[in-house]
Amino acid sequence: MGIARLIYIGGYTEDSGGSGPGITAIRAGSGGARLPEAAVTRASGPSFLALHPRLPVLYAVGETGTGTVTAYARRPGGVLERLCERPSGGSFPCHLAVDPRGRWLVVANYGDGTLGAYRLDERGRIVDPVRLLPHSGDGPDPERQEGPHAHQAVFGPDGTLHVSDLGTDEIRRYLVDDEIVPHPEGHVRLAPGMGPRHLAHAGGEWYVAGELDGTVRRYDASWTELASVRASESAPNAPSHLEVSADGRLVYVANRGPDTVTVLSVPGLSRVAEVPCGGAWPRHFALAGDRMYVACQNSGTVTVHPLDDGVPKKATEEIRVATPACVLPVNEG
Repeated sequence: MGIARLIYIGGYTEDSGGSGPGITAIRAGSGGARLPEAAVTRASGPSFLALHPRLPVLYAVGETGTGTVTAYARRPGGVLERLCERPSGGSFPCHLAVDPRGRWLVVANYGDGTLGAYRLDERGRIVDPVRLLPHSGDGPDPERQEGPHAHQAVFGPDGTLHVSDLGTDEIRRYLVDDEIVPHPEGHVRLAPGMGPRHLAHAGGEWYVAGELDGTVRRYDASWTELASVRASESAPNAPSHLEVSADGRLVYVANRGPDTVTVLSVPGLSRVAEVPCGGAWPRHFALAGDRMYVACQNSGTVTVHPLDDGVPKKATEEIRVATPACVLPVNEG
């Protein structure tokens, strides 16, 4: 028997451009079968979720013009108990992350590009005041790159913080210790018009999905570009989430438009497979054991795909949740 998992699904609600209920918790077995129990936590625009690295605490953005971030205690049965809520430090927050030591919570505000950072206390609660790290700049696309648009925050293996900025074609870098400050070597400038969205680190190298130019690019530790490939063989395409497999062998990227997930080999980025996601507009996915869960925003489904040597196969289950934007599996022992 496999490990039972609780699947938290965040998405867009009526006040954030969608029709979802908030955060939905669904218990799934190792085979991906949906069980009757489900819990819903009403929230405003929880389009991205993250876990504390040690404590049973979940964090959610509120992706609205007056952005928020909320901390919840995780209770049995998927129930979430609200601990506190704070402003996100900017507008339309779309991603958040907790540093590996559980000291900092950072929030990427897409609307104005500001990175908001909060300290966390010993219970995982958000502690005032917020540290604001704004940015400026633009890119060659006048509609999508008129200003900074922070899209994802990733803590690197050396304690640095990396923030992809779709609006300025940059990876913004910060040092993380008692405070969060700009990296002395500055930010990394990527290919003009790339529109970096999500990134991942593996084996001393970085992989970045370009939402605007439809590429996946590979960089060494000093951010020298080593390879660039098309995320999908079909166009138009707006890649969304990118992730590296736990064993570091494969890079996955979801393709909105073609509605597929592409599998690339590491390190060369050779195409292994491109498979249908089983729904429409795959905004996010998560890997959990021998399954991939794909949040298909426009079809209102989370599709469950068995993995065969790391390659997702045809979906064996479809979980109905309106306008899902993020899926977060939790191992329960």
